[in-house]
Amino acid sequence: MTEVASPPRRLRVLHLTGSPTSELLADVSRLYAADCLAATADPERYEPYVAYVSAGGRWHFPPGLAPDQVEAALAGPGLSTAAALQHLEHLSIDLVVPQMFCLPGMTDYRALLDVLGLPYVGNRPDVMAIGADKARARALVAAGGVRVPEGVVVRTDDPVDGVDLPSLPVVVKPVDADNSVGVTLVREVADLAPAIAAAAEHGDRVLVERYVELGREVRCGVVDLRSTGGDLRVLPLEEYAVHPDTKPIRGYDDKLARGEDGELGLVAKDADHAWIVPDDDPVVPVVAEAALAAYDALGCRHYGLFDFRIDPDGTPYFLEAGLYCSYATGSVVVVMARAAGIDLPDLFATAVADVTGVDLAPDPATTRR
Repeated sequence: MTEVASPPRRLRVLHLTGSPTSELLADVSRLYAADCLAATADPERYEPYVAYVSAGGRWHFPPGLAPDQVEAALAGPGLSTAAALQHLEHLSIDLVVPQMFCLPGMTDYRALLDVLGLPYVGNRPDVMAIGADKARARALVAAGGVRVPEGVVVRTDDPVDGVDLPSLPVVVKPVDADNSVGVTLVREVADLAPAIAAAAEHGDRVLVERYVELGREVRCGVVDLRSTGGDLRVLPLEEYAVHPDTKPIRGYDDKLARGEDGELGLVAKDADHAWIVPDDDPVVPVVAEAALAAYDALGCRHYGLFDFRIDPDGTPYFLEAGLYCSYATGSVVVVMARAAGIDLPDLFATAVADVTGVDLAPDPATTRR
């Protein structure tokens, strides 16, 4: 573990946002990153900067992430990657917070930070690539001893009739899409081909997975607090509102929605959609064990987030991994950490200490139990 020292000065922190490929994911990035900027604001510790990557890979450096600031920055031509890297060198950035949710943002741009030698919080690009690929993630997690539903990957150019699929009902989903886009629960054979076609609109590989009867659906977070004297901690579970008849699976509209003003908002953060599971719930220890195994199997760093379907007998099945945390007040890992008594600034500081060697959370009382 990195040896930490007292900070000689404020750390220059770059929040890397936007998307070169998706306007929607650029908006998600801005939403979370703006929250993070406000939540981690501490003039004695950090000097914040913003980089916003737009369509085509152009870089912009707005003074903040309010809609008008981003709009004004995007009105200009932006910088090429080569010019942007020169600008970053001029800024003498100490630390990067990656806030990009598209696949290039989660992989290529993090790899670029590695090449530049810029420390960043969160998981490395190879781990992000695995987490973004549901088939690869479930294979590694299963090899680590965690239960996964029976499933098979279908390529969109292969005839479905020639594939040995799990017995109905099944859940059909794109292998590499997020926020439940293209996900369908199929109970009848006639609905299978249309569901695969719908998922194929979001990628050339489709995962057909046995539907685990409810049960419950929970998410478990793991955070590494060892750089500031804590431990590898399983956070309180978050349970999601599902029902075997009215809502057997969660959909896109359970996660993101736009308000009347056009602004993107987070849906799954209110008491009607999600809540913290009490520590004495019997499902907690079995899910915690599975989450720690998944964290290790995927090679996570700083944090990991894992979705589990709980069958009527109380057995958890791994569904997918969410290997990012925006350090925003609405981030699931942050919500779980808060329930465990870990404040967002301290959670952020532990990751900062690990990658920079600078301890910004000298009092371990908030990161130990």
